[in-house]
Amino acid sequence: MSSVVKMGDTVKLHYKAKAADLIIFDSSSQMDPLVFTVGDGQILPAFENALIGMKAGDKKIINLQSEEAFGPYIEELITTVDKSELPPSLEIEKEQQLQIQQPDGQILLVKVVDITDKDITFDANHPLAGKDIEFDIHLLAIV
Repeated sequence: MSSVVKMGDTVKLHYKAKAADLIIFDSSSQMDPLVFTVGDGQILPAFENALIGMKAGDKKIINLQSEEAFGPYIEELITTVDKSELPPSLEIEKEQQLQIQQPDGQILLVKVVDITDKDITFDANHPLAGKDIEFDIHLLAIV
């Protein structure tokens, strides 16, 4: 077992994610610590890289620009669909999140941003796209 984090190590940590002073997620108050293997691609690469060289007990704050976090906000991911193309039984409200299956079978998470008499506008951007994220990391252990 190494004393500092390196690629391939499994780590246990708590973290808090903030965007513009809004706490998005705080693992220490909501759940068990996050456990993952550094370099396995489950976590944002910039987050993983920040762990390299940390020791158990260390705390670190990193600031990721939107490009390193959840990507830029892309206007082309806003789509307006005629209500007649949707199942008539589908009840939709503004701000609601839906899963839509694309023709290739992929599932896309979208947010309803506008509803008119004949159209519904969806936004397929990640909810945190275009936002800079601050992560407050507390490395509990290298397991």
